[in-house]
Amino acid sequence: MLKLDFHPAGRHFLQIPGPSPVPDRILRAMSYPTIDHRGPEFGALGLKVLDGIRKIFKTAQPVVIYPASGTGAWEAALVNTLSQGDAVLMYETGHFATLWKKLAENLGLKPEFLGLPGVEGWRRGVQPDLIEARLRADTGHAIKAVCVVHNETSTGVTSDIAAVRRAIDAAGHPALLLVDTISGLASADYRHDEWGVDVTVSGSQKGLMLPPGISFNAVSQKALAASKQATLPRAFWGWDEIIEMNRQGYWPYTPNTNLLYGLAESLDMILGEGLDRVFARHQRLAAACRAAVEAWGLEIQCVDPAVYSPVLTGVVMPEGVDADAVRKTIYEHFDLSLGTGLGKVKGRMFRIGHLGDCNDLTLMAALAGCEMGLKLSGVGLKASGVTAAMDYLTTHVAKPALKVAA
Repeated sequence: MLKLDFHPAGRHFLQIPGPSPVPDRILRAMSYPTIDHRGPEFGALGLKVLDGIRKIFKTAQPVVIYPASGTGAWEAALVNTLSQGDAVLMYETGHFATLWKKLAENLGLKPEFLGLPGVEGWRRGVQPDLIEARLRADTGHAIKAVCVVHNETSTGVTSDIAAVRRAIDAAGHPALLLVDTISGLASADYRHDEWGVDVTVSGSQKGLMLPPGISFNAVSQKALAASKQATLPRAFWGWDEIIEMNRQGYWPYTPNTNLLYGLAESLDMILGEGLDRVFARHQRLAAACRAAVEAWGLEIQCVDPAVYSPVLTGVVMPEGVDADAVRKTIYEHFDLSLGTGLGKVKGRMFRIGHLGDCNDLTLMAALAGCEMGLKLSGVGLKASGVTAAMDYLTTHVAKPALKVAA
């Protein structure tokens, strides 16, 4: 058996924006014995997680759960609703929007990439006016779907999905709205039904605090109707059979039982804390992280404060400084993992994750590691970001989560 001695003392700080740290409660739940996936105990488990996950998506509609990565759920969203050669309008906000476009091309769709030019488009959210204008020009309604990323993990930008829905409606266009909230779900406010989303894509390894291996499609009635006409090949990804068997808590294939145990525990933790409280915690930690970056005198990748992500903060290095070399120094000296820059911003920035199982002290430890690593790397800092973050957290005190008896 391979022995891993990467972290000989203390704990490793996993501060990438996913996979995020898995709480002990969830790890223990995943260790339960595997049960018969056709037996009554499993049916009860299936119904529990299917009911709970709808609350997280804020939907009364079906949520399809796959034993797959988020990439699988991307594919499922497309193949269930579209046909060979269909035109799809996709908005470029970063690396993951780009990967979804590439997947659409591989499926034989015809994606059109919309967005601001160059790196600038990777520093801002979706511009709904550009979507509205493009759809107004599509008088023949050739475009069958609009695909956008809610929280772009590569940049730290969270787009306004309700505004995208309004843009589609203002154009009087029948296109479906497909949204990736793989890194946003259970960390940033998301409302599948209220925002008029047709298919929402997500995964387990971010705000849900699970290992990778579960992904989701939340599906509107309009999307279900479209699936009856769609002709892209699908078997494993097909919604109909899964939704039908889910009525009794089962799946048409062997599900990943132990990850579903973990999902059940995750849902108990998140819904027990309360979604509004979870979102407020993420916003508060994100603000403290940004206070640190600003004190250091460094740029934040997202340049629009209105769409700062509560999930992660992208930190741009000064000209001539290799962000990956800084990350390597931080990892080697302080056992702290940070997210790398991807695509157009590779080597220019690193990403600090503050999502999921994260609290004040977790964030402070990560920021201390970053500050020490930046100094070791010779990056000139204007002031202590650690002090700035502490000042923010102690002047914006969260209400205690637990009541302690006197």
